[in-house]
Amino acid sequence: MIFLDNNILKVSVNLKGAELTSIFHQQHGIEYLWHGDAKFWGKHAPVLFPIVGTLKENTYRYAGKTYTMSRHGFARERTFSLIHQGATTASLQLLHDEHSLENYPFKFILRIHYSLEENKLVNRYEVINESEDAMLFSVGGHPAFNVPLQEGLKYDDYYLEFDQPETTERWKLKDNLIADNSVSFLKNESIIHLKHDLFSDDAIVLKHLKSKSIALKSNVSPHGLTMNIEAFPYLGIWAAPEAPFVCIEPWQGIADSVQHNQQLEAKEGIVQLEPKQNWTKNWDVTFW
Repeated sequence: MIFLDNNILKVSVNLKGAELTSIFHQQHGIEYLWHGDAKFWGKHAPVLFPIVGTLKENTYRYAGKTYTMSRHGFARERTFSLIHQGATTASLQLLHDEHSLENYPFKFILRIHYSLEENKLVNRYEVINESEDAMLFSVGGHPAFNVPLQEGLKYDDYYLEFDQPETTERWKLKDNLIADNSVSFLKNESIIHLKHDLFSDDAIVLKHLKSKSIALKSNVSPHGLTMNIEAFPYLGIWAAPEAPFVCIEPWQGIADSVQHNQQLEAKEGIVQLEPKQNWTKNWDVTFW
């Protein structure tokens, strides 16, 4: 386990999956990150790579060959190497190997960089293409935050708030794939009130929002968080049934649609990275 500490936030990261496992605000005495109770969902904040979401039939085609890959890719199940450790910064790295090449025919370096800046945690993804050809990938975050954040409060005491009013559709899921139909979700609104039945049809999937941030707030508590999502074209919001958390998920990529042709280069949100080039994006969360 890796620990970062700046006397405001204390953060722990597991080498398996480069996964955040705790974000504790020392001044407020609040644990913000879900503790991973398997009764509801046994993870905390998995790294999604080299795909986000589910492939149609867990299969894709590239350069005339067919490959299989499970939901959200393999990085979350692999052990990363620690390549840098400071008091408030850490960098973890995953390299391609003979096992990854069986299901993903690209030579890559994936680095996850974490840093603390006062009451803010920054998560930066870095992808380097070590292949001779263009590399195709997606990447995303899946952090789960405790709701409620304090004893004595209820799930429906909380709401999510975008920094701008949004008029947007919700892209529904069918068997973990993006369904043909979308439904109206927000109409010049900025607030989503949290309630457990909000996720009765699985995750809320949103595309190309105007907002640069989304906040978790409560009218009966001064404590919450604000996530910067500006760099990412897709956003997932999810919780397991009756679970005391909410996932706020910035994505570069999205699940296949039910009508997808399974060609990797045609996958929505896929990044094409030229040989020997690198790609980087970050999201951050401020805790208050």
